[in-house]
Amino acid sequence: MKKILGKITTHSILIFVSILSIFPFIWLISTSLKGAGENIFAYPPVLIPEDFTFENYIGVWHRVNLLGYFINSMIVAAGTVLLNLILSSLAAYPLARMEFKGKKITFFAILATIMIPFQAIMLPVYLITIKLNLIDSVSNFTGYIGLIMPFAVSAFGIFLMRQAFLGIPREMEEAAIVDGCNVFQVFWRVLLPMVKPSLAVLAIFTFIGSWGEFLWPSIVLTKEALYTLPVGVNNLQGMFSSNWRYIAAGSIISIIPIIIFFLSMQKYFISGENEGAVKG
Repeated sequence: MKKILGKITTHSILIFVSILSIFPFIWLISTSLKGAGENIFAYPPVLIPEDFTFENYIGVWHRVNLLGYFINSMIVAAGTVLLNLILSSLAAYPLARMEFKGKKITFFAILATIMIPFQAIMLPVYLITIKLNLIDSVSNFTGYIGLIMPFAVSAFGIFLMRQAFLGIPREMEEAAIVDGCNVFQVFWRVLLPMVKPSLAVLAIFTFIGSWGEFLWPSIVLTKEALYTLPVGVNNLQGMFSSNWRYIAAGSIISIIPIIIFFLSMQKYFISGENEGAVKG
């Protein structure tokens, strides 16, 4: 009886917390589907629209360059994910498989940077970006580079990939060397294919972080043509005098790629998380 009561209590708490977590998302969807005559701020909230319509999605798509914002976000997110996968793996490989002086100090120094919020280093990064002319006022290409480079590698990515490499038996590496592989070939052809789940986890977290990044693009970008989706959706407030239906519709559209990307990589996600937690 106690076990049953314990399970009921646990599941009740989990269901309650889940409802609290997804309620803002449900309200956002509801708002995006309500007609102009409905009060979106009614209390208690009305989640099922009385005047169900997709006009808000059509309106926001035609009245702003949402497709352009989407393409910009895809370019920035794809570049950030690709560089993170490559650079984090290259940095993690020697930390996991090689012996050199100062290895532990280097690793702990990298981990220490996780505690430093980006806001604390944002000003010097911004000044460096300007000095290197990596801003959109020079060209669109440099504008993209300026958005990508500050997030091209992360301490979390290095840590995750190091843990993944530690989980591979050294016999695999030794066998490859006996077969004539050099260090880079061992890394590229043997070890990297074996940590695909961890690469998928890193790709998911990096994509979500890059896609939803608002602060850095809003500071660096000066051309509306290079706005990413978060900046473009936020720009709706001024254009339509805070038309919350359009803002909600634009927000839902901006979330869809994250959901699709996560679902496409989901089969690797759980195994990759577990793989990264095997060794310390």
